Amino acid sequence: PTPAPATNKPPSKPPSVNTDVDASALDFEGTVDSNNDLPSAATLARIGNFLVLDRDGKSHAFKTLYTGKHVARRVLIIFVRHFFCGNCQEYLRSVSSSISPDSLLRLPISTFIAVVGCGDPGLIDMYAAETGCPFPIYADPTRKLYEELGMMRTLAMGTRPAYTKQHLFKSSIASVVQGLKQIKSGLATKGGDARQIGGEFLFEPLDLQSPVGTPFGLSGESGEGMFGSLGTSDTSLDGKGGVVDDGAGREEQKRVTWCHRMRTTRDHAEVPELMEVLGLDGNGVPIADQKRWIKAVESRKGTGLSMASQMSAMKEDA
Repeated sequence: PTPAPATNKPPSKPPSVNTDVDASALDFEGTVDSNNDLPSAATLARIGNFLVLDRDGKSHAFKTLYTGKHVARRVLIIFVRHFFCGNCQEYLRSVSSSISPDSLLRLPISTFIAVVGCGDPGLIDMYAAETGCPFPIYADPTRKLYEELGMMRTLAMGTRPAYTKQHLFKSSIASVVQGLKQIKSGLATKGGDARQIGGEFLFEPLDLQSPVGTPFGLSGESGEGMFGSLGTSDTSLDGKGGVVDDGAGREEQKRVTWCHRMRTTRDHAEVPELMEVLGLDGNGVPIADQKRWIKAVESRKGTGLSMASQMSAMKEDA
């Protein structure tokens, strides 16, 4: 089914502020009316040549992040908010501390992660340094991908997830400081739309028995991940460029088998859920707050069925 179109409207109930002096202080209330319907083949075909920008401002067709030469057969794409968002930065720190490129590439089917934000690509280096993210990071300043994939806009914060370890006030101050440091570069106001929220989308092959082989591992620069530019084509600015294929004159067709759209500004799928859908063992690095950690381990936000169970069977056969 095609995801519900993004309305880009604020929550029906205006956000209110809590006055209690605790971990939930200053939290907004309310969520957007989103869903986790899997994107249709028509939607993916329509957005395949939408452009994302790398750290150098070079454009790449969106589909080259998840299919083509030297690209893993399974790719989880994490859409984050603006590049100064402390919540999303904490999320990527949590993901990076529990999921490494090596652990993904040891899976029976080559698997990787890519990150997309909605700010200026000139901030990608800063973002990679702040988060310690080992995966490639791209920018979609137009937010067209967010809109077409059904991700909404809101300032509602919702409940505190396990991946946020810092107090909200400290995280907010850190975000302001990051912005002030970018005044000289002219990027202080180009972090991206503060109301835009993101989500996670897992792209997997239509057919597990496809003849496409495991990609070669590449060495990228710091912050680019092991796949460097992910074997992208020289796509032109109008989205019409060379086709990246599997070396046999064709691209491996992919579909989204699992996805989650955020409903608040700190509603990313928790790390234990990501590890489950990716087929990794364990729940990740636990946090001190047992109540929030147990909730993260037991609850699930996304929808779909990944190839994780098939990979488990492959491991047993091996």
